[in-house]
Amino acid sequence: MGEMEISSSVRKPVKKNWLFNFLRLAGPYWSADERWHARGLTAALVALTVAQVASPVLLNVWSEYLFDALEQRSMRRFLLMVGALAVIIVASMAVNSAHLLVKRRLQLGWRTWLTHRISGHWMTEGHHYQVTHLPGEHDNPDGRIAEDARIGTEYALDLAHSLVYCLLLLVSFTKILWFLSGPPLIAIDGVHLFIPGHLVWAALIYAALGTSVAVWLGRPLVRAVNTRQTFEANFRFGLVHARENSEAIALIRGEERERRHLSRLFVDVAAGFRLQTKALAKLTMFTSGYSVLSAAVPILLVAPRYISGSITLGGLMQTAQAFTQMEQALSWPIDNLARVAEWRASVERVLSLHDGLERVAVPVADGDSEHIMVTKGERPTLNFERLAIHNPDGHRVICDFSAEIGVGEHVLISGDPGAAIKLFKVVAELWPWGHGQVELPDSANIFFMPEHPYLPAGTLRASVSYPASHNHFEDETIIAALTAVELDYMVPHIEEMNAWGKVLTTAEQQRLGFARLLLHKPNWIFIQEATDALDTEGEEAMMRLVQSDLPDATVLTVGYHSGLEAFHQRKLVLLREADGLILITDRRQTPRPGPRRTPARYYSQMVNLARKDDLFE
Repeated sequence: MGEMEISSSVRKPVKKNWLFNFLRLAGPYWSADERWHARGLTAALVALTVAQVASPVLLNVWSEYLFDALEQRSMRRFLLMVGALAVIIVASMAVNSAHLLVKRRLQLGWRTWLTHRISGHWMTEGHHYQVTHLPGEHDNPDGRIAEDARIGTEYALDLAHSLVYCLLLLVSFTKILWFLSGPPLIAIDGVHLFIPGHLVWAALIYAALGTSVAVWLGRPLVRAVNTRQTFEANFRFGLVHARENSEAIALIRGEERERRHLSRLFVDVAAGFRLQTKALAKLTMFTSGYSVLSAAVPILLVAPRYISGSITLGGLMQTAQAFTQMEQALSWPIDNLARVAEWRASVERVLSLHDGLERVAVPVADGDSEHIMVTKGERPTLNFERLAIHNPDGHRVICDFSAEIGVGEHVLISGDPGAAIKLFKVVAELWPWGHGQVELPDSANIFFMPEHPYLPAGTLRASVSYPASHNHFEDETIIAALTAVELDYMVPHIEEMNAWGKVLTTAEQQRLGFARLLLHKPNWIFIQEATDALDTEGEEAMMRLVQSDLPDATVLTVGYHSGLEAFHQRKLVLLREADGLILITDRRQTPRPGPRRTPARYYSQMVNLARKDDLFE
């Protein structure tokens, strides 16, 4: 893919209100709980910025006295200027170091607040899952939260500081340069022109021309920076994805395929880098020449007055420095164009993620025909009323489903797997797309068991206790649960730190999920293919464990093994029709008796044994 093709393929519409949206998102930091701390740091930062401007102003005055002393060959005045310079240097060092400390504290505080706000919004009520199904530019949320939020806050303060500094310089040196411009009457080839403060106007015109050309040349840089950041994020995601699935890749010998995939991603990274380089080269070619010319222009403008004897050498150098300082202040857009482009690209990436999260966080209004209503009912049953489930693109999956699940029922759901899982996600309030109503039981403690339980990195105790804290359950309770699901050989490892999601086999992970279930003791259990990795005896053992230790619980199981029918009194079958919709049949059945005894020792027995200290010896 060529560079121009890449640029056009990822080009986004210009967000005219991006700065306003960013201030609306990140600005409340100064009115949050830590507002007085933030405001204090901001006030100190402004005061220190004003103090920073004093340094170039003092140096400008100092340069006049220094060069006058050199012109007069006065050693006494020269040594006096050396001492004055030492004082200016010490004061500048103190001010700049204090400014850096205050600025970085403010940057860290702002980034911390914004990161907590976005990550808290992201990791709330399934938003992190729902946003992945919406169209829009909100991929790689980890990079947007970790890197783009950092750039958005750090660069914002850096740019704001440099802008305020340049404005203060502009005000200070405009007065100085206006005074140093001399008489307003200027003679050019016998023609007398009345131009008060002519050097000020010259600096304004010079900086305006330079800024206009730089902005015109740097316009493609914004798109180039955005393109490169997108490709860099895709490459990082590819590397992380390969690392997280390293075992599966190694077992199937998929390294060559992954290398080709990563190479293709890096080709885009390189193309994005070249695109940015091309845009930077054009801008750098101009700014380098502009900076060289800027050093000579003030001397050339003031030299005729020195040659004519109207000003001293000190006056020449002071005027040239004042012109340079004013021109540099006016050249802020040129000097910061690349940084502004990078900052804007990161801000827009953060805003895109925030906008996606805002869309999934919109509360469903009563009677909303475009979203499924999930409410807490006043009855002890789970009720589906004229439920229709859609995909985010509007394609219908389930149409007009009504049912009531009573307390203590064991219901098996089979047939179309995608539709069955979406039904669970609706109950979990993760799938709002569709219409109709779901009424949750009034006193339900709902527990979902996915096919692969999430096992956080840490101790085995923390994994089996999740989402409760690692010290929520007593040792004997955890050991009894592990023993009941036939993971007693893992008992010596409950305090061991490891990535258990990679260490344990799929079957062991599913057994650990049932141990977690025994610990939390819910009264409504949703099992999503959570026994598929177990053999027949293991599956029956886990289901009998649920029946024996949670006899009053309501169980809804998505599964496709015929052996599961023995543990359910009711079966919902989801069948796909010709038009793509799912037809749900609801039938009662008589559970078939399973094996009288399984290898599993029941949880209640294990708790009693554990409390006798049998398992701790």
